[in-house]
Amino acid sequence: MDGRGDTNVTKAASAIEADDAVDQRLGETVRLLRQRAGLSIQDVANKTGLSTGMISQLERARAMPSIRTLRLLGIALDVPISYFFESSDPAEAPRYTVRKNARRLLRLTASGVVKEALTPEGKGQLELYELTLNPGASSGTDFLQHTGEKAGYILSGSLRLWLDNQAHVLEAGDSFRFPSIVPHMFDNPTQQVARVIWVTTLRQTDSPAFEAS
Repeated sequence: MDGRGDTNVTKAASAIEADDAVDQRLGETVRLLRQRAGLSIQDVANKTGLSTGMISQLERARAMPSIRTLRLLGIALDVPISYFFESSDPAEAPRYTVRKNARRLLRLTASGVVKEALTPEGKGQLELYELTLNPGASSGTDFLQHTGEKAGYILSGSLRLWLDNQAHVLEAGDSFRFPSIVPHMFDNPTQQVARVIWVTTLRQTDSPAFEAS
């Protein structure tokens, strides 16, 4: 034996532990936000259209949300989707800038998507991300609608953007913008990793920007 088998097993175990930690943190965040808002699981289900079982599983780290699910939860709990990202050290986080090695991450392992926040922590008028989509990755199985706008630029690979049931296959160098009220979803139908710059404006009912903590 050359030991490579043991190394692979160790790496796989470490990856599983990391995914479990992400699921646990997301679940705790959702539960804390719900409790702070004084909402029951049924209240959140009514606001999002998600089942009570799904919300309960998310809070107990027994299910991994899609981007669509997190967007719905963010709307219901009145926080930007970036609130669910891994937190950086607030004492070291600059107010207006984000260094490459200090980006906050959101790993949606079940969806095959990694989101990196390119905007500082705290609410603002828009959110800027870099998305990495593994082959077959998607935003979820259902269309999403809300107020605001979305725009983006394809850095590499291909993105299939569904707008009102019409598919738009975008390649590196292509870009897009659309009102978020248009039913939308996206996926990567290829066998190559795709990278996308993604911009989302906040809902019209969101509060104005405040200082980043």
